[in-house]
Amino acid sequence: MSESSPLPQTPSASPGTDSEYVLTVVCAESPGIVHAISGAILEVEGDITESRQFVSGTTHRYYLRMQVRTPASSEALEAALAPAVERFGLELRIDEVGRPVRTLILGSTTLHCVNDLLFRMESGHLPIEVPLILANHPTLEKLAGFYDVPFEHRSTKGPGAKEAFEDRVREAVEEHDIELVVLARYMQILSPELCAELAGRCINIHHSFLPGFKGANPYRQAHERGVKQIGATAHFVTTDLDEGPIIEQEVLRVDHTRSPEELMAIGQDAEIRTLRQAVAWYAQSRVLLDGSRTIVFR
Repeated sequence: MSESSPLPQTPSASPGTDSEYVLTVVCAESPGIVHAISGAILEVEGDITESRQFVSGTTHRYYLRMQVRTPASSEALEAALAPAVERFGLELRIDEVGRPVRTLILGSTTLHCVNDLLFRMESGHLPIEVPLILANHPTLEKLAGFYDVPFEHRSTKGPGAKEAFEDRVREAVEEHDIELVVLARYMQILSPELCAELAGRCINIHHSFLPGFKGANPYRQAHERGVKQIGATAHFVTTDLDEGPIIEQEVLRVDHTRSPEELMAIGQDAEIRTLRQAVAWYAQSRVLLDGSRTIVFR
């Protein structure tokens, strides 16, 4: 099995009354999986409007993402798939296509990534819902107010402050039924405990210079070294700092004519695009974990 192209869309039996669901499946590689799933979809008069599949040659795991249009409810679809789940040990998830994913944004003092996420959400181009922005500086308060998104500032300086901030993150996740946490240039290291709690649902963005240029002023460091390419990486957060499974990356060519300020502007644009794409793919159920890497069904 390998990645496949989208299947042609066919009209459903009851136009205007059907729902469209996205199914993701992870399991051990085995013959007959697609046949069993397709048969279950047929039982509920479903049409497959998009399908992608992949078999990992290293882990021998099977990955599938389907979009299904059907007059049946999600409960009926899940019930029809139950025999296949039991037979093949499927890790099955069913969701509504286009449903906004409830997202907690953690920020600091930089605005570009947060602004882009909120703008795309507001304009209907990013399927997320942000009930709260939580930051360790007050800088983002005005921006959050512009988009009418609740904002909280809690300092991470002083004894116990970082622990208290992380406790508030946990409370917010529970209080707002958060499905995704985005570190939108939140310049703090999460504790191993919180990383474990948010495993597979916390995305970070950083410039592409790591681990080469750490600390303050990475773009000035890059300028002094005469780098010829810059970019950004979006990845899942793990206890290994900035080394979690990569979701999306962008690389751009630069040369000696660029000033540190120009490099920063180019890099920040890359961060915006890379984070936006990673969040969009996650919200559309297009990102599946395969050990220390990701399978992304674009």
